[in-house]
Amino acid sequence: MVRSRPSAPGARFIDPKILSRISDLELVARTVVDGFISGLHRSPFLGLSIDFAEHRAYMPGDDIRRIDWRLFARTDRFYVKEYEADTNANFVTLLDVSRSMDFASDGMTKLEYAKYLAASLTYLSSKQRDRVGMITFGDNIEAVVPASAKHFDTVLHTLDKLEPVPRGDFASPLRKIAESLNRRSIVALISDLYEDPDVVVEALNGLRFRGHDIVVFHILDPAEIVFGFDESGSYEDVETGDRITVVPDQLREAYQERIQEHRKTLAKRLGENRMDYSFHDTSQPLDHALFAYLSQRQRMSRVR
Repeated sequence: MVRSRPSAPGARFIDPKILSRISDLELVARTVVDGFISGLHRSPFLGLSIDFAEHRAYMPGDDIRRIDWRLFARTDRFYVKEYEADTNANFVTLLDVSRSMDFASDGMTKLEYAKYLAASLTYLSSKQRDRVGMITFGDNIEAVVPASAKHFDTVLHTLDKLEPVPRGDFASPLRKIAESLNRRSIVALISDLYEDPDVVVEALNGLRFRGHDIVVFHILDPAEIVFGFDESGSYEDVETGDRITVVPDQLREAYQERIQEHRKTLAKRLGENRMDYSFHDTSQPLDHALFAYLSQRQRMSRVR
């Protein structure tokens, strides 16, 4: 059974089933982010609002002359003013477009959900005056949008044209990406991560060792979590085309245990290597992912 989590503020604006009716990807991104930010401004999570690009929580040793006393009067909490030079960063999305991402059990594929998430994260970052870019990959690097303050529209155009491709060696395109990203960046990987956790960690460590901050968004369809299939029959691997006869009732419990173990191992191994891990399924409003990203980015700023 999947345990539900309470939505962060603004969730009612960004239900995936509602967003799927909107064909304009920029409108989706603006609807998601602006609704999310509006919810944060009305919530106890003010410190994680879009203002975090200009304010952060006071830490011992900070210059008290940078405390925003007006914000303190409203919130009874200390926040330090940050300036554009302190907060601008490169934000690069690495989007897995392999064929397994094209699976859907109820309308929205993982790839469509990933596109909405990538567009929303990019829009959020551009509002914070970050330089934004994107790289898509399957068995090789498919498309590259270099990080730039002017590339939000280019990212959206690239997302609009995405097509699923075969997956080969997961690590190979990640190694090439690590070699090509020269400027320190916040890197968001969006994938269903059907790969051995050690391979995932080793592939991402090439980026981590070059100084990049890594946030991993693990995306699955709800049916892939609970194995919500009832009929016995021949099931096809969307990546390889191989078919296998399956009796769901006999495999469901063992399958669920394997998926849970896979997620736990990914979270543990990535955490051990100072990379953030965030799991989401395609039925969840996108505020879960945005809230996780802001929380993780705030932690990054404290560690740097």
